[in-house]
Formats: sequence, structure tokens, C-alpha cells
Amino acid sequence: MNKFIYRDFTRKALDEAYDNTNAVSNSAEILQGFETRSEILSKEYRDTMDISYGIFPREKFDYFAGEKGKGIFVFIHGGYWQMRNKNTFRFLAKGPLSQGFHVASIGYTLAPDATLTQIVDETKVALHEVCRYAKKMGADTQNVIVSGWSAGAHLASLLLNENCVSSALLISGIYNLEPISKCYLNDALNLSSDEILKLSPIKIPQVKKSIAIVVGENELSELVRQSFEFAKLRTDEKISGLFYLVPNANHFTILHELENPEGKLSQILSLLKRS
Repeated sequence: MNKFIYRDFTRKALDEAYDNTNAVSNSAEILQGFETRSEILSKEYRDTMDISYGIFPREKFDYFAGEKGKGIFVFIHGGYWQMRNKNTFRFLAKGPLSQGFHVASIGYTLAPDATLTQIVDETKVALHEVCRYAKKMGADTQNVIVSGWSAGAHLASLLLNENCVSSALLISGIYNLEPISKCYLNDALNLSSDEILKLSPIKIPQVKKSIAIVVGENELSELVRQSFEFAKLRTDEKISGLFYLVPNANHFTILHELENPEGKLSQILSLLKRS
């Protein structure tokens, strides 16, 4: 008999429920497109790519200067805390830049070379180093919107308590680590019971700042559920924000809506900017 290890999931079913790469048949092609467009954009800002904020190889951020006096959009890449690279997602700066934002994209050490606790700590250090740098570039360092995709949305949500952060745009995120701890993703993460409790955004006291929680209509049902349940929790606590199911978007194509200055996520970002 197959054993249920989380809700009504067997181990095999739970592995599949969080396997975004296999769920999108052309994910490799989409990611290659990200790489190509990122390389093109980075050439315009070559002097402010790969700025170190720590001693480890991935402790770097990219910076795209915006308009003087405007706020900062800080993006954290995904990859289930153990894959991907900030360089792949440089192309996303295009949408926020069109609204005048200064844009920073944070890299961090991946599991298993770092625990999730260490990864969270790195992103906090990176945020403050970004703000220190952005101040010299004429940005409004008290108006920071943090954002992330997939695991990056999880990390961004844990930055809400930082004083400089005004709001967040969370894209296709993970907000409850319990199922992550029971599937293939934990082979590299090796989550402790303390981390599951203290680093699950849905399990900790909520920061009363406005956030937008978005997820693609065509994403895996577990990703949709996690986003919906996190949004509902915050709504029940009467915290301002919104939940949006992006039509016809999967876990990868949803990012086109941030790259595109007229995309759905760019429109939501514009609303956060005014809130």
C-alpha cells in the first residue's frame, strides 16, 4: 500500500507536485530565452554587474540604475534554493526600469553548500548592501519593494520586516516548508524542524505591509494552493494586499509579465509603488 506522507500525497506524488521543470515541457527553451535576453540587457549596465556583498562566490548583486529619487526594486531568483543563478534573470529589470525604479538582483549561496538559515541571512546582508550602494546612486532607500520568484518569493517574504522595505511582489512562491521537507527537494536542503517552523512565511507572525501574491493559472496545483492559502491568511488578518491568478501563465512564462512594461505584473508593481 502506498503511504501518504503529506495530506493525500505519496512520496512520488509529492515529488511530482513540486517539480516545476518537468511540469513545463519547454522549460529549458524558456530558460534559454531568459539567458539570451539577460545577456543583452546586462551589456548596457556592464559596470554595475556582479557587485560583491560578501566573501563567497555567489554573494553578489547586479544593479541597474533608475531615475534619481525613485525607489528600488530588489529581485531574488528561484530554483528551490539549490539551482539557478541571478544572471539568468537580469532581463526582468526591463519592466521595473520602465517605471523609473532602480533595480537590484541578488545572488546567494545554494544548498547544500549553505543551509536555508544561512541563505536567508545572506539575503538580508545583500539587501542592506544594495541600499548602501543605491544611496550613492541617488535612489530612495526608504522605498524598497522586494520581489522574488519561486524560492525567491519565499526569501523576499522574509525580508518584509526590514525597515527599508515598503512592500513586496511575490511570484509563484513557497510559503510553507513542510511539504518541501518531505519531498526530493529536501535531499539538498536537509531542513531542520526549527527551520520549517521559523522560516515558513505562513507559520510566523505576519508583517503588516502591503504585498501582492501572484501565481500562474497553469502552475502546479500545490504552487497555486500555497499562494492562495498565504494570501487568505493575510486577508483574514486584515492586512492590505492582493492575490492575483495570472491567466494563461505557467511557472516560467509568468515572468514575461514582469519583463513586459505593459504586463500584468508590471501593472501590479505600479500599484504597489503608489501604495
